[in-house]
Amino acid sequence: PSSHAPSMQATWVDHDRGVTRADFIADWTFTASGPDSRKRHIALVGHDHMKRELADWAVHNRDLLARHHVYATGTTGRILSEQLEMPVHHFLSGPLGGDQQIGAGIAEGTIDALIFVCEPRAPQPHEPDVKALLRIATLWNIPVACNRTTADMIVTSPLFTGAYRPGAPAFLRPAETSARPVT
Repeated sequence: PSSHAPSMQATWVDHDRGVTRADFIADWTFTASGPDSRKRHIALVGHDHMKRELADWAVHNRDLLARHHVYATGTTGRILSEQLEMPVHHFLSGPLGGDQQIGAGIAEGTIDALIFVCEPRAPQPHEPDVKALLRIATLWNIPVACNRTTADMIVTSPLFTGAYRPGAPAFLRPAETSARPVT
């Protein structure tokens, strides 16, 4: 595996002491890369029959991707490293744990965007892993693209390169109380 991108740092939730991810969500570590911009941590994943589509998209967006940290699972990471000629942090192959590694990065606040070009025409043998990854990305409120058009819209948005920080997921926000007197 490549170690070009920053290593992930575990951040734990300690419910006994009342410390949750909400306590550090405003401190997600983005490295400044220019005026009004942030260096994002983007995970790129492509199913077997979609790797070429993802690689074509990445080559088309190479200059943009070069300004950020790029992560990818197994073979996708190797293909992207070769075609982009830039550092790509390689996780394990998706079915061998790479999807879970990216999910852990999302939960820890290290991965803040997911481009997952899925094969929509055929079920995948590791479908539960795929669903879990998409679920964790939704849970932690990060942008997710499952096709080229949505990926283009995410990476070309001014919010993507600006100082935008995602809001805390609903389950981390303080509960609103609507206590009413009992009559």
